[in-house]
Amino acid sequence: MAKLYPLKFKPFLKTVVWGGDKIAAFKGITTDDHRIGESWELSGVPGKESVVSNGVLAGRDLTSLIEEYGAELVGEHVYACEGNAFPLLVKFIDARDDLSIQVHPDDALANERHGTKGKTEMWYIVDAAKDASLLAGFTREITAEEYERRIADGTITEVLARHEVHPGDVFFLPAGRVHAICSGCFLAEIQESSDITYRIFDYNRPGLDGKPRELHTALAKDAIDFKVCPPYRTQWTEVPDTENVLADSKWFTTSQYCLTKPFYRDLRGIDSFMVVICIEGEGLLENNQAEVPLHPGETVLVPACSASATFKPCGDRLRLLTSYVK
Repeated sequence: MAKLYPLKFKPFLKTVVWGGDKIAAFKGITTDDHRIGESWELSGVPGKESVVSNGVLAGRDLTSLIEEYGAELVGEHVYACEGNAFPLLVKFIDARDDLSIQVHPDDALANERHGTKGKTEMWYIVDAAKDASLLAGFTREITAEEYERRIADGTITEVLARHEVHPGDVFFLPAGRVHAICSGCFLAEIQESSDITYRIFDYNRPGLDGKPRELHTALAKDAIDFKVCPPYRTQWTEVPDTENVLADSKWFTTSQYCLTKPFYRDLRGIDSFMVVICIEGEGLLENNQAEVPLHPGETVLVPACSASATFKPCGDRLRLLTSYVK
């Protein structure tokens, strides 16, 4: 059995009606596809499992690696709770046009209806066009009856909170929060490993096949949290050369780093894998198994058996996101 090391994966690129051309440029990919809306960076979703692209394990998919290595790859606690299912899904999302207004069920409702996990997620804005915005939460509390009426007459956006966004903005979205990524947003998304989305409103536009996309108005009604919970935007300040915690939840803990010098991260206490996402700059990731280069748009899975990871910028600045499961 080969020794584990920091793993890179082939991205799974999704063409969608609202997608653009920022993902390919960001990741250094040459393609004629100008409607890439999502790059699935790290996925254990059945049928869409990520495949290793570096080292002796190249060609192996994530689920088969967990089956072989178990806790050595994901951590004792994570493996005991999740078995061979990888608990996170990591994406880049490029919205040339507005995404549909949607909501995700929580773990209990998703398990009852679909036999899957729910979908709590977070967004880190990598880039944004001038005046770009997104929708998250309600401006005031509404009833389920008003929700149905506003879906029917197309006025649901009138009661949704709109937030102007800039690079570095963070939004944590617990399951049940109505939201939509809007035109001009380019972001990294970290979420529970679930592909369950209830589409509420889609601006009456056709999909790539020319037909209206399916809506899930009734299913969504029972999933929505109608309470108003400001502030919806995470309040945080970037402090260079240290760990800036962005989200600390039962689903994942995510941090940001803006590094001008090497940073040593002790991993012995987390009992989990660590996902490392390169947002800006070039660098190296070193641990007791190997050294791998970091480029913008790359995602690396550091196995739980790693005692530490050192992030080394190869220029003026290296911006990273990390995420792990408690």
